[in-house]
Amino acid sequence: YQEGGEMMADQAVALITAGASGIGLTCARALSAEGYAVLTMDINATAVSAFKAEFGDQTAVVCDVSDAEQVLAAWGQLIESRGRIDVLINNAGIAGPQQPVEEIDVESWQQTINTDLNSAFYVTRLVVPLMKAQRSGVILNMSSSAGRHGCPLRSPYVAAKWAAIGLAQTWAMELGPWNIRVNALCPGSVGGERIDRVIERDATERGVDPEAIRNLYLRQSSLRAFASAEDIAVMVCFLVGPGGQMISGQTLGIDGHTESLANWLDA
Repeated sequence: YQEGGEMMADQAVALITAGASGIGLTCARALSAEGYAVLTMDINATAVSAFKAEFGDQTAVVCDVSDAEQVLAAWGQLIESRGRIDVLINNAGIAGPQQPVEEIDVESWQQTINTDLNSAFYVTRLVVPLMKAQRSGVILNMSSSAGRHGCPLRSPYVAAKWAAIGLAQTWAMELGPWNIRVNALCPGSVGGERIDRVIERDATERGVDPEAIRNLYLRQSSLRAFASAEDIAVMVCFLVGPGGQMISGQTLGIDGHTESLANWLDA
């Protein structure tokens, strides 16, 4: 960026959905350190204000990316005039309901699919023409270890994350001739406030000590450890850099090797 947060004319641009907090923000900071102008569409107005304070006034817009019309409006406001997008990270997602399939209501199912899956389509369809014109680009779909394993009580989340992998492989085939690379990232449980909230909620619903749930989640990984947001950002920077130039159509785990997502306490 130039002084005052203005983007330089030839500066590479990265767009991260839900990039104003959590994994998205960590990736934004890492890419900014690599010289990218970073942009986000994020539903959290407070987080968007903080993102603008850090990266510049024209870097973020409040947008519910599960809504196609809001995405289109945000695109016109934030991106269209820039003329380029070099990296897209389809990062937006919610946990969705944690219930047996027969107890999940249609509204909760649709909300999860709209946020975790449809948002990637809404944004990617707008980004691809710019990348084709450039004859270059990187798209990263944020899947999950749940996108490669069954996960009891998480039907809509798993459905969306499996789909994110299928889209990455399909888009890699479609867009490869334009030198556009597409991959899916599969974090496992990521340490921090979000997993702490999930553990507390799970423990409350089961009526057990949160430490029992934490140990259950840790045992799902061969390394018996949670990944960090920084681990994911390091992978992102590798994939968009020189080392990732021949990596496309791949599903990359950042999870310490998930063995199983079975989550029964007696397993």
